[in-house]
Order: sequence, then C-alpha cells, then structure tokens
Amino acid sequence: MTHGLFISFEGIDGAGKSSHIDGLAEAFRVQGRAVVLTREPGGTPLAESLRGLVLNSPMDPLCEALLMFAARRDHLLTVIEPALARGDVVLCDRFTDATFAYQGHGRGFDLTVLQTLERWVQGGLQTNSDALRQPDLTVWFDVPPAVAAARLAQARSPDRFEAESQAFFERVAAGYAARCAESPQRFARINADAPRPEVWAQVQAACTQRGWIVRGAA
Repeated sequence: MTHGLFISFEGIDGAGKSSHIDGLAEAFRVQGRAVVLTREPGGTPLAESLRGLVLNSPMDPLCEALLMFAARRDHLLTVIEPALARGDVVLCDRFTDATFAYQGHGRGFDLTVLQTLERWVQGGLQTNSDALRQPDLTVWFDVPPAVAAARLAQARSPDRFEAESQAFFERVAAGYAARCAESPQRFARINADAPRPEVWAQVQAACTQRGWIVRGAA
C-alpha cells in the first residue's frame, strides 16, 4: 500500500500560499494519488465552527491557542489520520507551525505552553509510536511583510488576523523562521516574492526532489 503523505502550507497572510495548493493537488492526482485538501483551523464541522470564533471574536491569547489546538485535535482524528491510513496525500493550508508563529511569536504567548499542547494533541496518534504527528513536508511561503500587506490591501474585508499591523506580521515571519531553523529537514522555504510561475516551480521542486511527483506533472 502506498504510504500517506502529509504536506502543510505555511506563511503570513498575503504570502500567496493558497493559490498553489490546487496546483500541487492536481500534480499528485496525475501521479494516481488520492488527495485530501483541507485547512486549519477547520476541516471538520466542529473545527470550522471554532474557526469562525477564532477569526472573528475578540479573545485573549490563551483562549485563542486552546481553540486552535481543540480544532486541530478533531481535525487530526476525523480527517488527517484516516486519510493517511488510507495512503492518501493530505494537503493542509496551515498546521501547528502557524500556531507557534501567530499565537507564540505574533501574540507573544508562552512557547513552552504551546509545546505542551502540541505534545498532548499530536502525540500517540501513530501506531506503536509516541512521536508527534507532523507534516512530512512544510512548504513555507516566505515573503516580506510589506509585500504581503500590499497584497492584503487589495483583498476582501480582513478578519482579525489579516487586520493586524505590519509589526505583528514581522513577528509572525520571525516565528516561521524559528520553526524552520528547528526542523530544517521538514521545511522547504519558498521565495514567495517572485513571479507566480517561479513560485510554482519552487513548490514543485520541493516534491520532485523527494521523489513524490514527476517534474511537469501539472
């Protein structure tokens, strides 16, 4: 049976990551793989309800972090783990790195508490292993916060994260850099301040280098 693959897409709001998820999904489908497209917070009815609260309701950083991990637990048990057990490819728009970047670095919340929540929520899900469930690959769309802000200014009405200051997003970007430094083998840094075809080429290369797709599959 083909092993499941778990790939997360990360980056500050306005980085452009979401526009490339469908392209990678198609590339895997061309290879004959079943693909599950999902997102965080969200991906299940319960998690989508929590998403609405997180994005639109004022709350303190602890409430925010707890809701993120509660949504993640339901998402893992209901969608991600069953898909991986079937041998599917799971493409997820954000995962735990976003919580460390946004709630940890952006909000200034205690990283040690986040690490504890990460162990509780993501540990013990794999057969005969206490290892944390983490993506096999995290595609990090790295873009200067000023560029992302200019992109967001042309978008829809912002949610409570998108409406944050550039200083906030600079802290979030630093948080992603810190997570990448901690797990460099898991991360593929994408220069997202490049023309769209070049960004896509970088995303595709991150998977072809691992032997998961054939170059030019989409």
